[in-house]
Amino acid sequence: MPIRSLSARLLVLTVFFVMLSEVLIFVPSVARYRMTYFANHLAAAHLATLALAASPTGTIDQALTNELLRQVGAHGVILHRADGLVRMLDSSSPPRADLTIDTAKGNVPRWIRGSFATLFSSGNRIMRVIGRSPFEPDATIEILLDERPLRAEMWDFGRRILQLSIIISLITAVLVYVSLHRLLVRPMRRITDSMTVFRQDPEDASRRIVPSGRRDEIGRAESELAMLQETVRQALAQRGRLAALGTAVTKINHDLRSILATARLVSDGLAESAAPEVRRVAPRLLAAIDRAVALCTRTLDFSREGAPPVAPATFPLRPLVEEVVAALGPRDDGPAFDVAVAPGFAVRADRDQLYRVLLNLARNAVEAGARNLRFSAETIEDGYVAIEVADDGPGLPPRAQENLFRPFFGSARPGGSGLGLAISRELMRAQGGDLVLVATTGAGTAFRLVVPPPGAAPAPLSRAPARAP
Repeated sequence: MPIRSLSARLLVLTVFFVMLSEVLIFVPSVARYRMTYFANHLAAAHLATLALAASPTGTIDQALTNELLRQVGAHGVILHRADGLVRMLDSSSPPRADLTIDTAKGNVPRWIRGSFATLFSSGNRIMRVIGRSPFEPDATIEILLDERPLRAEMWDFGRRILQLSIIISLITAVLVYVSLHRLLVRPMRRITDSMTVFRQDPEDASRRIVPSGRRDEIGRAESELAMLQETVRQALAQRGRLAALGTAVTKINHDLRSILATARLVSDGLAESAAPEVRRVAPRLLAAIDRAVALCTRTLDFSREGAPPVAPATFPLRPLVEEVVAALGPRDDGPAFDVAVAPGFAVRADRDQLYRVLLNLARNAVEAGARNLRFSAETIEDGYVAIEVADDGPGLPPRAQENLFRPFFGSARPGGSGLGLAISRELMRAQGGDLVLVATTGAGTAFRLVVPPPGAAPAPLSRAPARAP
């Protein structure tokens, strides 16, 4: 069992916490043991004084006194009764007391301090212990005790407590370890093993974990993992089918473009035909072929693997926007363009890719029927630049909003491929920025391009700021 495994850590922590609990219990226990030691000796001392009461003269010889004191474990005993009677047992040469302990006074913290003072002291101090008799509550007893025997008994008590603590901690640790190993560690190991096996071949349905049917958190984790593995397996299978389909579509597009190029040449010849009927339908035929070629081109662009290469450079934004406006072609009855970008306003991005994105947004707005188109730019938080393209068109329909950046789904006009916005967002994210829809209503639509500041690493805009409209 490796020391870094969950099972080993669980066992070590269990032993540690049980031992810590025993230490916390030992501190007041040893203080209580010391006070019990005093109480036992006080009781023995009272019994020893009864020998004086049994003597007709009220005295006994020194040999018997020494024997009684030896049995008590004291150098001297004095009994003070409530009626004033005093009984005393003294050795031939009683020592002088080094400290006085009154068992009727003090509190737990004081007793604990005294216990540790006894445990860690050296030598043999003489203790004068005063306390009430357990047989006569109104009587007070004084005894002189050596500290060394008390210290030895306290250390022996501590060793017994330590041995008992070790036994209890080991038994508890084993029981807790076995219980938690069955309830937690083994199921978690089963889950991790299933994840490891599944990672080796995610498309193999037999590697999916089978939930044990438990109704606790482990059972829920197993069920969620099984659903996740099945979802990933299906997604990978679908991705494989889409990859194969994409390869086929790429080959078909390549051949189709060649066919359309030939059709375009033939159509150019038809446009110069002398027949009026042919010349009338030729422009529509040319437009249809051009749309088909454009669709093939966009599909090929989208099917390329990996993000397009980025060549960032710092350049003024206004001339780029003016090129976009000029690329839309002169229109006498076309929309009005408002370029609200300061002449000296500069950005750092891939100029060609930013041109493609702005041109796509502007062309979409014009084709949607917008009569006014406005370009604006400003610096927002953390040095990011927000470029906004707003129009007064009819807005995006709900279906287009739900699938706005999904290829082949997000087109807002009949006959559209839905690739323009998907490719535009991909181009922006490849530069560390993003393309977001700010607002769309019946009064118009606004998109925002966020360009990262110089030095930002290209990444999706999960980190870039996006302001509310």
